[in-house]
Amino acid sequence: MSGGLMALLDDVAALARVTAASVDDIGAAAGRASMKAAGVVVDDTAVTPQYVQDVSPARELPIIWRITKGSLRNKLIFILPVILLLSQFAPWLLTPILMLGGSYLCFEGAEKIWSKVSGHGAKTKTPVVEKGKNAEDTMVGGAVRTDLILSAEIMVISLNEVADEPLLSRAAILLVVAIGITVLVYGVVALIIRMDDFGLHLAGRSSPTVQKIGHGLVKGMPGLLAVISVVGTAAMLWVGGHIILVGLDELGWHAPYEAVHHVEVLVHDAVPGGLGAALAWLTNTFFSAVLGLVWGAVLVLVWELLPFGKGGHGAEHAAHGGHDAQGEHHGKHSPAASSAAASSGEDSAGPTGSSDPTPPADGGSTAAR
Repeated sequence: MSGGLMALLDDVAALARVTAASVDDIGAAAGRASMKAAGVVVDDTAVTPQYVQDVSPARELPIIWRITKGSLRNKLIFILPVILLLSQFAPWLLTPILMLGGSYLCFEGAEKIWSKVSGHGAKTKTPVVEKGKNAEDTMVGGAVRTDLILSAEIMVISLNEVADEPLLSRAAILLVVAIGITVLVYGVVALIIRMDDFGLHLAGRSSPTVQKIGHGLVKGMPGLLAVISVVGTAAMLWVGGHIILVGLDELGWHAPYEAVHHVEVLVHDAVPGGLGAALAWLTNTFFSAVLGLVWGAVLVLVWELLPFGKGGHGAEHAAHGGHDAQGEHHGKHSPAASSAAASSGEDSAGPTGSSDPTPPADGGSTAAR
């Protein structure tokens, strides 16, 4: 009896080890797949805060939660089953689909640079969001539709990294990627949209040191959003260009990939150790970004020449606020407002200590509220 029990325990232990190894493999594969989707993830993180501009602070986190649920629904119900079926029964479609997604990233990145350089849309303003449940539902619906495009890119890019895995492993890995990236993106977004509220709260404290930290958080919001926008644009060009580079090679045009790979190997061999590997990666990243910029510029030119394309994409950016306008408009609390709140104490809240329920005309400063 004891021998049989020990044998059973050994089998259970072996099964546990196999299961743990499988979980580790799935986690590692999900991590690799997520890294390839970095450009879209950063862009998703940069674009989402615009949807809660000029919204009551009490509704900011509920709106982000509604968008988060919509994003999970996009990934798990609509996108994941479709791409798993394609990968199982029509894997030859994945490279063209991936290249279409890469072209979209290159187009977006090049279009942002063109808008910045040319001044078209440099003064894009985010419209004041109307109050009321219907307006909120409309705004959340638009955010979820935009997320559908970005989520599709994330999932297809991730799938391409695990295309050789068995079907169930692919499904498990992509499930982890879908949930993990959604939590990451919208968790960071929630922190971003609350950063200036927290900074303003600290600015009203009695400690001078805490006040300085609060003022720093408030002043840093526009800069943070500007950095996110720049990094997002660069990441889109890099990821999109790399997708095009590898896709062209898989479709039979080997020259661009081989040229970049040759330079990458030369850099790696010229510098010993880990530094050589890092420089080789940067070399590949640089040429991928250049290809992404050129590819995207051609697409922007074609789009501008088309009768239905001219100005259409700019109108979409105007409707969504545009990344470049976020650094200027997302900061609900200006440094001057935080200083006023810190110096006036309870005066801004009125004699009863409650905030004025009427939103101010300047877009909803928490200092005024």
